[in-house]
Amino acid sequence: MRRRRVPLVALLIAAAVGSTLGAGPAGAARSKLSVAAAFYPVAFAAQRVGGARVDVTNLTPVGAEPHDLELDSDQLDRLLDAKVAFVLGSDFQPAVESAADRRDGPTVELLPELVDARGKKVADEGEGGLDPHVWLDPVLMSQLVGEVERGLAASDPKGAATYEKNAQALQDRLAALDARYRARLTGCARNLLVTSHEAFGYVASRYGLRQEGVAGISPDQEPDPKRLGELAQLARDHGVTTVFTEEAVSPRVAQTLARDAGGLETEVLSPLESLTTKERAAKADYFTLMNANLDKIANALGCPPRS
Repeated sequence: MRRRRVPLVALLIAAAVGSTLGAGPAGAARSKLSVAAAFYPVAFAAQRVGGARVDVTNLTPVGAEPHDLELDSDQLDRLLDAKVAFVLGSDFQPAVESAADRRDGPTVELLPELVDARGKKVADEGEGGLDPHVWLDPVLMSQLVGEVERGLAASDPKGAATYEKNAQALQDRLAALDARYRARLTGCARNLLVTSHEAFGYVASRYGLRQEGVAGISPDQEPDPKRLGELAQLARDHGVTTVFTEEAVSPRVAQTLARDAGGLETEVLSPLESLTTKERAAKADYFTLMNANLDKIANALGCPPRS
């Protein structure tokens, strides 16, 4: 079934109807807006924007792979019962988005809104489809925060001022993060990122870098021996020092490429699709992981040290 985007005007109508009917139990259950968020960056935005007014369920557990997530009965109930749900859309999480089609309440698809807001598709639609990794670009993440704010306010008009204030505070931090990326990735010795899969296209586009991945947008794509050979030669030609991989992806391919390219280093970048158990224990969040990614990229590219 093709998913239908729910415009914000429809959310406003749904909120008004819910208020008129007095839906939901009295007391604590009505004191917070129940929110279902498909995976970590969306849940992070919803919690930071919603603050004390929301009860956010992240449907993707710690350490899970969002792309392949299958909902258990408890997760499905939380998704179906939530007053508002946020999914990325464009089949980033097919099982979650299919389940969201069964909801009676509003579901906000974020990726189509972000593509529309930018005025064009930042990444081409190739074999892997439209690049979903918008949250890795602080500017696009700020736009995602704006969409979450509007979705929460439409479902809870009384909280609109709170959501606007919280969203602005978060967007100010994202603006500072964008400035940090711009400053740190200026004057670098190299500009080529070699990655295990092409999750960092928006980062590369935003900050004047070039990304070449072993696999395409999907991390499950099988590596092509010819592609590995081409990347090894490209890495040698451009003086690449590091091949980047991810926690949730086997390092074997990256290690093979690093060896074939002349004994390069391998390093882990976080795609921030979900927190690992270790990151959760260390109280990592979107900003700590984005800053860690920045340091690793800057070091690999030979960027000037921070003053």
